[in-house]
Amino acid sequence: MQKTALILTSVLALTACAGKKTEVAASDDVAPEVVVNFDADSAYSYVERQVAFGPRVPNTEAHRRCGEWLASELRRRGADVTEQRADLTAFDGTVLKAVNILGRFNTESPDRLLLLAHWDCRPWADQDPNPDNRKKPVDGANDGASGVGVLLEIARQLSEKAPGKGVDILFVDAEDWGTEGSEDSWALGARYFMEHPPVEGYLPDEAILLDMVGGKGAVFCREYFSEQAAPRLAQSLWGIAASRGYGDLFLNKLGGAVTDDHVQLIEKGVPAVDIIEYHPEQESGFNSHWHTVSDNMENIDRATLKAVGETVMQYLITNY
Repeated sequence: MQKTALILTSVLALTACAGKKTEVAASDDVAPEVVVNFDADSAYSYVERQVAFGPRVPNTEAHRRCGEWLASELRRRGADVTEQRADLTAFDGTVLKAVNILGRFNTESPDRLLLLAHWDCRPWADQDPNPDNRKKPVDGANDGASGVGVLLEIARQLSEKAPGKGVDILFVDAEDWGTEGSEDSWALGARYFMEHPPVEGYLPDEAILLDMVGGKGAVFCREYFSEQAAPRLAQSLWGIAASRGYGDLFLNKLGGAVTDDHVQLIEKGVPAVDIIEYHPEQESGFNSHWHTVSDNMENIDRATLKAVGETVMQYLITNY
């Protein structure tokens, strides 16, 4: 997946959006700490299970089998599941047999939080240092499977104690078949979901996107578009992380402007935050395994999964 870190020249001097060490005001209204039983071993096993299918590239058998398993897992946890199928045309003319998988808890509630992650894999390891690997698909352990793994563990938690309000979990497809220089070539599944909601009139009150949330040595800056569209939600999430001792991972400073699934929600008026690994010192902004064949289970860290999972779970428990 190439998430484009935009260089916003007109904003750079004021916000240090592209990676300078600008501090962001900490939350003044951090929710009181609550008991969160997020199981990092369980989340890790969910990541591992996805990777075992092979690269989940659209139009492949691994993609089909994994999609069926994801839908069955949400149903097993008591969610009302919709599998939204669509033929989406990629930038190169390839027709992608895409499936967005939506699981809804407490469907009667009008107040809804959407948690989402993409489940497809990059078709080519185009950032791999070895040219011989650049036409190989990516395992997507971190870039894709980690966010899904955290959300599957959250779904397991919700099956044991239903939320008081509505919580939706969306595994969005066809995010990673894009090309550099064309922002519209990314996030095809999320765009289709927002333009053709599978539930009539569906529009969540707010949304949290998880992307690359399981890597060793990960850090999470406050993404620019998220900060513009949902500053209070971002402030709350980073405040919760700090209160739980994860301030060394959730850095209280702005990162880059990242073209990702959440932008499709923001364009429809949904306050959405992208929790995404971001390294300001890297030219790409992302970790060294991004879009390479080394994005595999060897580089997944339970501690990172736990930090992100606990943070999101506390926000959910406190507010929903």
